Formats: sequence, structure tokens, C-alpha cells
Amino acid sequence: MAEAEKANWYVVHTYSGYENKVKANIEKTIENRHLEEQILEVRVPMQDVVELKNGAKKQVQKKMFPGYVLINMIMNDDTWYVVRNTRGVTGFVGPGSKPVPLTEAEMRPLGIKVEDVVVDFAEGDTVAVIAGVWKDTVGVIQTMNYGKQIVTINVDLFGRETPVEISFTEIKKM
Repeated sequence: MAEAEKANWYVVHTYSGYENKVKANIEKTIENRHLEEQILEVRVPMQDVVELKNGAKKQVQKKMFPGYVLINMIMNDDTWYVVRNTRGVTGFVGPGSKPVPLTEAEMRPLGIKVEDVVVDFAEGDTVAVIAGVWKDTVGVIQTMNYGKQIVTINVDLFGRETPVEISFTEIKKM
């Protein structure tokens, strides 16, 4: 593999109603086989819908594409095999056995951002958490994952250094 491989979003067809189970199974396989660098994210796109039941309006989340799961991955024989042989997956969307990645135009309405985020911090930098559960916490960046746009920092929890994952948008350099 001479050139650096780029991750793309692919669509996987599943048995209807199995989308979340497929997502969980793929995420478990990623963890077990240490494929975190090749399969970056698995999504079941949801949308807020207002339902009218017994005269009362209720906001619920529904799957945007029942029977489909989106996967951000680097396509190679290993990742193809892992996804294709996950229980509940019937195949990739694309002609024959060749999966076709989504284009930027197809991903935009799904709320998936493809532009690279430029950050002013790096591994070893001290950062302050400005939002979320760990707000007002200070930590040192241990690792950075540009694909998922998260950093791992060590925080002091009950007198112990504990690694936590935080979104790029929730931290600022000190």
C-alpha cells in the first residue's frame, strides 16, 4: 500500500430491525480485532419526528433509512470481510460485490461532516475541557484521533489518573 489509505463512508444493507444490533456487533468486532484505525465509525442515522398518539404530540427518534447502516472505514480485504460477515448484514450497497463510497454531496444531508478540522493542540499539550461531562477539568492529551475527532486525556478521578475521550469541540488549549 504505497499511498496513504483514506477512509470513506459506505452503506451496508441489513435485515430490517437489525440496524442497532449490526452496529453493536461491528463495534464489538472492531474492538476484538483492534481495527480502530481502519473502521472509524458505525452509524444508524436517526431523525426527530413528531407523532400524534391519542391526541397528544410526542417527539420520537426514527431511523432515517430502515435496513441500512453507515460505516466510515478504509476499504480493504480485512475490513470488507469483517463487515460482510457480521450477523444481520446482507451486503454492501453497490454493483456486484464492489462497495461504492458515498460522495460528499450524498453525505451532506445526513449531517456528516467530511472537512478536516484544524486544531491548535497536539499530544502532550495541556487542555481545559469547556463543555460536556468533564467541563472545567484540565488534562494532558495522550492520544488524538482525527477520524473520530476526539482526544484522550488523563483526568484525576478519585485520586487516580483515568483516561477519558473528549470531542475536539469540547476542549481548548491552555
